[in-house]
Amino acid sequence: MKPRHSILLVEDEEESAEMLANFLEMNDYEVLVAHEGNRALELIEQHAGEIHLAILDIMVPNVNGKEICRHIRKHPVLHDIPVIFLTAKDEEQDEIEGLELGADDYIPKPASLNLVKAHVESLLRRQSPQKANWLQYGDTYLDTDAKELYVENEKIDLTSTEYTLIELFYKNPKRVYTRQEILEHITEEDRFVFDRTVDVHVKNLRLKMEDAGEIIKTYRGIGYGLNREIVKV
Repeated sequence: MKPRHSILLVEDEEESAEMLANFLEMNDYEVLVAHEGNRALELIEQHAGEIHLAILDIMVPNVNGKEICRHIRKHPVLHDIPVIFLTAKDEEQDEIEGLELGADDYIPKPASLNLVKAHVESLLRRQSPQKANWLQYGDTYLDTDAKELYVENEKIDLTSTEYTLIELFYKNPKRVYTRQEILEHITEEDRFVFDRTVDVHVKNLRLKMEDAGEIIKTYRGIGYGLNREIVKV
């Protein structure tokens, strides 16, 4: 069975949102629904690694659809997902502005459920079949394909050893590693040096991550691992 695609639907008209969400779910999509902009941003941060496409109404309260689209296009995980504007605003200038913001499609309301579904399927077919492998804890994201770490929307420049360390922790969030175990996972040149080398790498990694660095915890008398109070594993 092929994996289900997940869609972010932002629509302030609750009846319309429920109808479209139910229709998409009947067609084997998972749907995350927000009726206003702040909730949409929360869902983006909570489920960034799962969302494959976004359907946005422009005129939603608090943070409008254009701002949400702009946020998606700057997001380290979601920047390349398809975005559809589904809105009653059918002025040509609104369509142009939406496309300039990075939207892939623009469907004026009212639109039939089957029409929306057809546009969704068309855009998802164009997507790369392999979505990046992301690990997310809080506001941090690890792209294990590109070997890159992001804190919020900012890429953190890491050395090869620092990346190897953070990947080890993120892929095994329940484990606490001794310094010797960590040394066995970092570069060859470091394997036979003193285990305090690990302390230096961890310190540098935390400094680069700034406040988010507290996600790496020192377990006194044992070693290092992810802070379970933060990642809730």
